[in-house]
Amino acid sequence: MSQSTGKYIIAAGFILVILGAAVYLLGNKLQWLGKLPGDIRLERQNFKFFFPITTMIIVSVVLNLIIVIIRKLIG
Repeated sequence: MSQSTGKYIIAAGFILVILGAAVYLLGNKLQWLGKLPGDIRLERQNFKFFFPITTMIIVSVVLNLIIVIIRKLIG
């Protein structure tokens, strides 16, 4: 493994720790996540389907911003 790969792994671990702490501490305030307009939810008698498309887009944008910031700080 190269040294830059190690830096990425350490950065990813650090981010996971921060996200875990945020979810643990702010769990009550993040209840809106997954209930946004555009999240698809179908509930029938014996069938449930949930596709959080809007939530996935928001999470994807936030993660991309974090990755760009990390790359600028490391590289």
